[in-house]
Amino acid sequence: MNDKDLILNEVREHHEQLSVENKMGWRFLLMTLLILAIAWLLLFPKIYLQSQVYYKSRDIAVLTGEYNALKEENRILKTKVESIRFKNQVLDTMFEE
Repeated sequence: MNDKDLILNEVREHHEQLSVENKMGWRFLLMTLLILAIAWLLLFPKIYLQSQVYYKSRDIAVLTGEYNALKEENRILKTKVESIRFKNQVLDTMFEE
């Protein structure tokens, strides 16, 4: 029995040593939270700026589409105005004679 008790005591001591070594204290928790906070502070502006750039580029794409549509409409209106002026000039010369 003596050998058995000796072995059990050695196992218990070894287990206690491991449990003491593996305990994570408040300092480890605070360091982990500090590292996470620093990482968040470094990454948040980048993520925020990327999302803002994305939304602004979407707005720019919409405005560019509207600009192109208005340019085309302006071209069509100019040709209509030119056509009306031409008709007006032709009619004026016909009535002057």
